[in-house]
Amino acid sequence: QVQLVESGGALVQPGESLRLSCVVSGISIVDATMGWYRQVPGKQREMVAYITRDGTSYYGKPMKGRVTISRDDAKNMAHLQIDNVTPGDTAVYYCRFDRAVDGTYWGQGTQVTVSS
Repeated sequence: QVQLVESGGALVQPGESLRLSCVVSGISIVDATMGWYRQVPGKQREMVAYITRDGTSYYGKPMKGRVTISRDDAKNMAHLQIDNVTPGDTAVYYCRFDRAVDGTYWGQGTQVTVSS
């Protein structure tokens, strides 16, 4: 059974930093694209960042310049570093696994709340 479990979400103050982690079990992330998305109630889920199997990263406009995505294939994990958070970053953040032969899998999400 494939599982993606996110962690690291928290209540933080504007300007602080946060590191989200996603651990994958039941399948290897080698050769997969790993991504982070976020969603607020009533809005569509949007892409924050994704990283391809060769380590090339892509960033969505909303958080570009403040986030860094990374992967650790040996530990079957992906991470998202968020710097200088703003209240607009409040959302549930989801981890996503994509590999053509295996399909797409999502985690259950981790809540990030930015408030002073």
